[in-house]
Amino acid sequence: MDPTYISKRELLEMFGVSYGALYRWKRMGLIPEDWFLRKSTSTGQETFFRREQIIPRLEQILDRSASLEELANQMNPPQTEAPKPLLVVRNRYGVHRFPLEELEAVSLMLGDEQIQLLDSLKGAFTHE
Repeated sequence: MDPTYISKRELLEMFGVSYGALYRWKRMGLIPEDWFLRKSTSTGQETFFRREQIIPRLEQILDRSASLEELANQMNPPQTEAPKPLLVVRNRYGVHRFPLEELEAVSLMLGDEQIQLLDSLKGAFTHE
């Protein structure tokens, strides 16, 4: 494996951390979701992390002088800007979120009939 990555198993062994603790820190926002990289391996699928991100973060979590909650608040300060509207689509494969500002077209189709929805969706958030 590329030396820039470390497997979840190696990471847990290196720091003597439990699987449960790692995922509790993830839920608290101490470790961002997008740092968990799932990759196919010869034994199936494993989770990896970028070494330069995860090792300093775990050292920071484990060497803390503040509580985990205080540390989470420091790493994830409350957002001061208004949240951006998202189009959320749920199907049997999961939930997908699309920022409205990034969408180019949204339409509903029934046979040959197509109804454009994007302007209506964006308009729902511009009323004062």
